[in-house]
Amino acid sequence: MAKEMKGIILAGGAGTRLYPLTRVTSKQLLPVYNKPMIQYPLETLMRAGIKDILIIVAPDHAGDFLKCLGSGKEYGCHFTYEIQDKPEGIAQAFLIGQDFIDHDNVTLILGDNLYEDDFSEAISTFQSGGRIFAKEVADPQRFGVVEFDANNRAISIEEKPKVPKSNYSVTGLYIYDSTVVDKVKNLKFSNRGELEITDINNLYLQEGQLDVAFVKGKWFDTGTFESMHEAICFARDRHLAKATSER
Repeated sequence: MAKEMKGIILAGGAGTRLYPLTRVTSKQLLPVYNKPMIQYPLETLMRAGIKDILIIVAPDHAGDFLKCLGSGKEYGCHFTYEIQDKPEGIAQAFLIGQDFIDHDNVTLILGDNLYEDDFSEAISTFQSGGRIFAKEVADPQRFGVVEFDANNRAISIEEKPKVPKSNYSVTGLYIYDSTVVDKVKNLKFSNRGELEITDINNLYLQEGQLDVAFVKGKWFDTGTFESMHEAICFARDRHLAKATSER
């Protein structure tokens, strides 16, 4: 029996880098041009045909997400909601969602990450192991950094290194098989007090089960005012271009 591909949107956290905007609402509900931020990662999953989606939110704003997105019926999807009581790393999402994942494969996307690319093929062709998506950036020290060999094969991944071994960042989209849950259960908290997604990626890498694909189009990690402004401008330009072409 073929495994289903389920989706998780991680939209917890306090969004402290966007204070004071996030004093009264969740970062992922802030507007990015004409849509709430979370709408963009949701559309990324939906374009890939994922209809069963778990949305993980912070306790203070759970009702706001439900008002914004509802049950998923109007999108042709089914939404499940879970609370992340305390943000303790991206990998924690798989512990929160372990019953939801069950024995299926899962695509996790961060609720503040916006992509231009269509990942339908990368998601639909996934069988087992792990698949992550890298993008060349100007400030790799802000992210998990992938090091490649001469044949473009990943050989190491390091979380927010002071001296990056490459300019390729791991972006906020991850695909794993269901063994990810047991892997997270065996993790230890990092010095930052988090269950690190980089540790999960390195476990798959050590097993020879990690595939690294490349993001070709624009990618925005909208955790800062500057990156959010850039995402708004991009969303506006794309919206206007589409409206012009439809006239």
